[in-house]
Amino acid sequence: MQGAQTVNATLAEALWPSSGRTMPAARTVLLVVAGSLLLTLSAKIQIPFYPVPMTMQTFVVLGLGMALGWRLGAASVALYLVQGAAGLPVFAGTPEKGIGLAYMMGPTGGYLLGFLLAAALCGWLAERGWDRKVLTTALAMLIGNAVIYVPGVLYLGVLFGWDKPILEWGMTPFLLGDLTKLALAAAVLPAAWAVLKRFGRN
Repeated sequence: MQGAQTVNATLAEALWPSSGRTMPAARTVLLVVAGSLLLTLSAKIQIPFYPVPMTMQTFVVLGLGMALGWRLGAASVALYLVQGAAGLPVFAGTPEKGIGLAYMMGPTGGYLLGFLLAAALCGWLAERGWDRKVLTTALAMLIGNAVIYVPGVLYLGVLFGWDKPILEWGMTPFLLGDLTKLALAAAVLPAAWAVLKRFGRN
């Protein structure tokens, strides 16, 4: 089928083919669990940056989608959200700022939804080869960031009221950091494919 030919292998598939010795179900579980753990780690580490400290969480969210594909990328984020809803301190600022559903209904709730949507979208784009060139990788990351911001900012506006400086609270302080992470992804992902191509793994 012509439609099936448009789907490219992801980095995960190139590095660890699903047709290998590992049972497909075990491979899926391991990748999804590892993805959720990586998300937790990225939420806990803050890097000094201007104008606000930067975490690598959005980079990991979008990177998981592009590396794993839309199904496994979204599943990793979904598992991360389930862990958080169950009360595990996986989110940034937990447990100090609350845990569980109470935290998820707070100011970051819209962004958490955006994580899931963005991972799925970036994974879908990666399966169409967008992660293999610098320009298309940067564009995919840009679109993914927009998908995170839209529900995040909208939810902030609904929660606090549009008479408040919503963009100053929920978007503009993070733009420079997100552009930095975008540039990093645009360098790393195509470079990884270039290395794999040298070894005949793409």
